[in-house]
Amino acid sequence: MQLKLTLLLTAACSLQALCANAKELLISPPGQPPLPTAQEASTSAAASGLNLTNIQGDILIVDVPSFKAQLKSGIAPLITSTFQLLPNTTDPADLFVNIAFSSSGLSKLGIANPDLGDNNLFQKGQFNGATNLGDLTSNWLPQFAGTSIHGVFLIASDTLDGVSATLSQVQSILGSSISESYRLQGQARPGDQQGHEHFGFMDGISNPAVNGFNTPHPGQALVNPGVILFGESGDPKSRPGSTGWAKDGSFLVFRQLAQRVPEFNKFLLDHAPSEANMTLEENAELLGARMIGRWKSGAPVAMSPLFDNLVIATNAQQNNNFDFSAPSDSSLCPVSSHIRKTNPRADFSKGNFPNHIIRAGIPYGPEVTDAENASNTSSTDPSLDRGLAFVAYQSDIDTGFETLQSDWANDPSFRRGYQYANNAVLQGADPIIGPNGVSRSPAGLDPSNLSGSITIMEDFVVSKGGEYFFSPPISAIQTTLSS
Repeated sequence: MQLKLTLLLTAACSLQALCANAKELLISPPGQPPLPTAQEASTSAAASGLNLTNIQGDILIVDVPSFKAQLKSGIAPLITSTFQLLPNTTDPADLFVNIAFSSSGLSKLGIANPDLGDNNLFQKGQFNGATNLGDLTSNWLPQFAGTSIHGVFLIASDTLDGVSATLSQVQSILGSSISESYRLQGQARPGDQQGHEHFGFMDGISNPAVNGFNTPHPGQALVNPGVILFGESGDPKSRPGSTGWAKDGSFLVFRQLAQRVPEFNKFLLDHAPSEANMTLEENAELLGARMIGRWKSGAPVAMSPLFDNLVIATNAQQNNNFDFSAPSDSSLCPVSSHIRKTNPRADFSKGNFPNHIIRAGIPYGPEVTDAENASNTSSTDPSLDRGLAFVAYQSDIDTGFETLQSDWANDPSFRRGYQYANNAVLQGADPIIGPNGVSRSPAGLDPSNLSGSITIMEDFVVSKGGEYFFSPPISAIQTTLSS
C-alpha cells in the first residue's frame, strides 16, 4: 500500500519567519512578538505541565504510504521539537522536519475511523467544505480535490541546499513507501521585505501568546494551551486520544493562497481616498492600510490612522496595544478591515472568545516582475504564481479557522449594527480574504465617508486548495503511528 505525499519545502519557514543564520533557524523581525528563550519557556512549561519536547515545531503537507517501519527508525529522529526552535537552547535546530496526516492518512496507518472530535470537518476534508469557505473549486489545484492526500512533510532550512539535502535524506529513508503528490517551495521575501507577505504587509504580529509558554505583550491575546493543543488545559472537547496518543497534537490547516499583487495595487490607486495634503500615492497607501487594518510596517491604523509609524510598528510592546473600543466605529480602524474581521478583540464578546489560531505561514513564488507592474495584471505563467502558504494550528478547526473564515471574514453581517446617520449598516465581507467569485462591499474604508462602501469586483487572494491535517505529538510518531 502506498501513501501519497505532499511536500512544503522552504528555505525560510516560520513559526514566525525564517533567518539566514544556520545557528538559529527562526528570526523575529522587528514588531513580531519574540519567542521566549529556552530557559524562560522551560520554566513556564514546567509550571503548566507542557512537554515542549513532545510538540512538533511546525508542519505542512503530506501523503503517507505503508511506511511504518521507516517512520519510527528513520523519520522520528529527524522530527524537530518546539524546544529545539527556541533561542539559547542546548540542542538548536539548523534544519527542520515535521510531518502531519490527513484523516485518510491516519486511516491508512491504522487509526480506524479517525474522528478527532472536530464536527467531522477533519474527516470530511477541506475540499468537501470548500464552498462554505468561500472558495471556487474551479480554482483549486487538482491535487487537492477530494481526500487523496494522506499527509504532509514540512522541510525547512536556512538555505535551499539544506532543504534539498534533507529532502533527499527523507526520500532515501522512505523509498518506494511514499509517492509525492505535490510540492510547494516557500521562501522569506528579500531584503527589507523579510517578514512581509507579497502585498507588502508585515505578517504574524497578532498571534496569541500561550499560557505556560510565553508571556503576552500589551494587547496580545493570552490563550490556554488547550486552544492549540489536544488534551491540555482549556481544550474545549473531550475526544478520542486527547488524553492518550493524541495529547499535545494539533490540527494543521493548510491553504495555498495566490496573491494578485498588480491588481491589488491598481485597485488602491483607482479607489484612493482624497485626504487633504496627501499625494495620490499616500492616499492609496492609506486605503491599503485601512483594508488590512495595519500599515505595511505593521503599525495598526487604530493607533496611527492617517500615516505609518515605524516607532509603533517595530515595538512589540506597542503594536498590539489596542482593542477597537475607543472609538468602536470605523473612524480609526474600519470594522470591515482584515485584522478586525479575523480578530475582533473587544468588538466581540468583550474580547473573551475561544476562536484563536496560531499562524505560521510563509510566502511562496517570485517577486512581481516589471512587466506585471506595467500592465497592472498578474502573469498567467505558472512559474510566476505567488502568494502565501497559509498554515494555522488549533485544537478545533470549527472553532478556529472555519469560524474565522466562514462566519467572520465571509459574512457581511458579522457584528452588524454600527450606527452611521442613525442607520444600521453592514460592515461587508473581508476586503482581502472574503469569498471568491462574488463582489464585496466593505464599509468604512474611506475615512471621509464612513457610511459609504467600496465595491470590490475582483479577488486579490485566490484559494488554490488545501487540506486539514493532524500534527501528532512526537511520542505518537514513535509508537502509535509506527507500530
